[in-house]
Amino acid sequence: MADNFFITTAIDYTNGAPHIGHAYEKVLADVIARYHRLKGESVFYLTGVDQHGQKVQQSAEKQGIEPQKFVDGLTEKFVALWDKLDVRYERWAATTDASHKQCVRAILQRLWDEKDATGQSRWLYKTKQGGWYSVRQEQFLTDKERGEDGEFGPEWGEVEFREEENYYFRLTEHRDWLLVLLESRPELVTPDFRRGELRNAVEKLSGDLCISRPKSRLAWGIELPFDPEFVTFVWFDALVNYISFAPGYDPAPGADLSEFNAWWPALHVIGKDILIPAHGVYWPIMLKALGFSDADIPILLVHGWWNIGGTKMSKTLGNVVDPDALADKYGAEALRYYLMSDITTGRDADFSDDRLITRFNSDLAKNLGNLLNRSLNMAHKYRGGVLKKTTAPELLLTTRDALNFETVVELYRSQFDGCAVNLALETALLHATACNQFIDLQKPWTVAKHPDLADRLDAILYQLAESLRFIAILLSPIVPKAARGIFDQLGVTGEFGLGDAKWGALPDGHRVGTPVPLFPQIERPEGE
Repeated sequence: MADNFFITTAIDYTNGAPHIGHAYEKVLADVIARYHRLKGESVFYLTGVDQHGQKVQQSAEKQGIEPQKFVDGLTEKFVALWDKLDVRYERWAATTDASHKQCVRAILQRLWDEKDATGQSRWLYKTKQGGWYSVRQEQFLTDKERGEDGEFGPEWGEVEFREEENYYFRLTEHRDWLLVLLESRPELVTPDFRRGELRNAVEKLSGDLCISRPKSRLAWGIELPFDPEFVTFVWFDALVNYISFAPGYDPAPGADLSEFNAWWPALHVIGKDILIPAHGVYWPIMLKALGFSDADIPILLVHGWWNIGGTKMSKTLGNVVDPDALADKYGAEALRYYLMSDITTGRDADFSDDRLITRFNSDLAKNLGNLLNRSLNMAHKYRGGVLKKTTAPELLLTTRDALNFETVVELYRSQFDGCAVNLALETALLHATACNQFIDLQKPWTVAKHPDLADRLDAILYQLAESLRFIAILLSPIVPKAARGIFDQLGVTGEFGLGDAKWGALPDGHRVGTPVPLFPQIERPEGE
């Protein structure tokens, strides 16, 4: 039976159009999911949209429409973009879904009903507090959010003082538990320096989490099951999607979770801006409250941001990059390739149209595309497109270091398993570079002039075709349509997996197809 792999992304907040950061995260998760499918695992990829909150309500009011209609319009844009970018997910999460709302309410009721020795709720309590509130982030702030000048920074947007009665979720009494967990399970946060940042934040944790908003100022949310005058705080609602849409989850105490446990824990792919406090503090303590063991706390793969000239993209600065327009301009596969190749997972990177064009032209058009074209053309020119299977030991020895399939696959696996997608991609394309160098070294056009070297020519052509098949398998998680195109031109049909990335699959007498430009160079606008 195949292993199960559950991967999720942070659900996108439907109060604005998708930007390049959204696209990067979804494609990254899609590429990792495709890699696990390539290994033969059963995969459940969950993504979706977060549709509640005060900002959504305010935006809908400004447009004079109902919040549901507002979020439905933006949700369509997200769905269409992921389809255009060939993001293949198993389930779509929307927090206005009836089943999700039912799950959130059941969880809240469960936490409210669990009593301590004094008869009070173990996890939730109601109190009246006053404090500074960030309208943008929809949360109360503490003094630790102030800058050295004593003021709240621009990242919090409009900040106002509020005094109101709300429900709170106990966080601070679980601070030590979370610190021990981070030390005992260092793999919980990748890359490691993000774990250090989280640990520092947890050490400074003070105050509990306000999990409600009065309906008098916010009606667009999930109503608390034990107090209809309040709705749920957007983060306590949104984080629950990871389990509410998971296979087989039931929040009822003592429920049969055998199907859910076959998939959980998940790998959460999130941006660095929502590690602290939402995913790194709120979420693990919420899961602990629901009875999840330390071993069941999910792993967080924390990616960086795409910047412009070292500056974070923002609507205010007018430097936000539209992935939908980029996909139309350069093609979805070119964008997928660039997003995976030009950033180190976990780090920030600068977006550049010029870098996108350069990488595509250099890596795919001139390297892999050139290899495909010249290899198939030579197969047709010298052998009528028919390959002769041969090992040619003396030939393989001359290129063993560069073209050893087993070594390359082992390195590729270790890089992908560590979520170093850019390095795994580099490994696959280094093989293409080695093949082009191999052609220049072996000079098949010269070998073809000598009938006594016919076996050597057959070995060269077979090795090139096999190498192309091999490269296509390794590249398939990143550029799936291009990989399928290589297989089609090689004349290979059917499905394939990582186990097929080994020498000798093409049979003796196999006929290759006719080469067609698969990676036409992207032309730069005049003057660039």
